[in-house]
Amino acid sequence: MTMRERIANGYLFTDYCEGLPEDRVNCKRRMIAFNATSPEDEAGRMAAMNELFGKETGAWIEPPFYCCYGYNITIGEGSYINFNCNFIDDGKITIGKKVMFGPAVTIATVGHPIAPDMREYMYTDPVTIGDNCWIGGGVTICPGVTIGENTVIGAGSVVTKDIPANCVAAGNPCKVIREIDERDKMYYYKDRAITAEDLLEERKLR
Repeated sequence: MTMRERIANGYLFTDYCEGLPEDRVNCKRRMIAFNATSPEDEAGRMAAMNELFGKETGAWIEPPFYCCYGYNITIGEGSYINFNCNFIDDGKITIGKKVMFGPAVTIATVGHPIAPDMREYMYTDPVTIGDNCWIGGGVTICPGVTIGENTVIGAGSVVTKDIPANCVAAGNPCKVIREIDERDKMYYYKDRAITAEDLLEERKLR
């Protein structure tokens, strides 16, 4: 088994061989180039983002954005990632379509053994986020977590375990507060109602 295979399969590993250090340096170069793009140059930013990930994506990312390798990240069409997000992608990160990230979200796929004399080693566990999720600002998502589609994770949460689909979850550790229900189709914030008239007025202003 190669070191890269060990990483992919969740075994203990170190990352000093098989071109891994060079891959991280190349990612930093691409990351610097992406973070330096002009806000007016949308085409240039998209090209730099595709170069960073090694694949085309229909997502939009606000610089600065930080990652380790880039090629372990897959982001679905229409997703939006706000400023200062950090994706520690030694393992796979898979993000669905139309997912929204607030600022300063961290996704970590790598950890270290608890025993102090073993901490030179690492392991990975992939992170998966379903379609139409909203990840609030300052959230930390730990290795091995899956978040189901449509779910909202409240700002500042630390997600250590899987969160099911169609719910609102928050806290440290993050826990389900309630399911998304019919009231959420009637009110967008506290007692502020969603009305056809208000939506029509907003559309006319676009």
